[in-house]
Amino acid sequence: MHEDGNGDGGRVEAGVAPSGVDREYLSLERELTVLLRRARANQGEMAREVHPDLEPAAYGLLVRLDEHGRQRATELAAYIGVGKATMSRQLRALEDLGLIAREPDPADGRAWLVHLTEEGRSRVTKVREARRARYVSQLSHWDRLEVAELARLLHQLNRGMER
Repeated sequence: MHEDGNGDGGRVEAGVAPSGVDREYLSLERELTVLLRRARANQGEMAREVHPDLEPAAYGLLVRLDEHGRQRATELAAYIGVGKATMSRQLRALEDLGLIAREPDPADGRAWLVHLTEEGRSRVTKVREARRARYVSQLSHWDRLEVAELARLLHQLNRGMER
């Protein structure tokens, strides 16, 4: 047991959520933990659907390229939050699988632009459409405005965590 921090000498059991503002943050932490655990498992499934040899972490790169087109490896590394060596390794693996290609950046001859191949785009599109259909099914009882609000809040959370 320890002091509850309210200054009234009250005691709380270890592991019991404190009162007040912290309760919302503990609830957020718990729900994000569950969501992220499920997301990691789903990411592995989606990666295997794109290609049996695709690493789960590389799926996000393919989605980024699908949504934003050609990008430099440094842009992808910054977006995903990995170092240059990790990004190079992941891009090499994606290139070996025939899912991406590299071309010289016309704006900077020292840099390369990465893009999906037609095979990569076809496979990613198929998996993303199946994923979207699962969301539609799983959230069919939600109002579309609630889905939009959830997407907006998650976007806001992700933007805040980029900083």
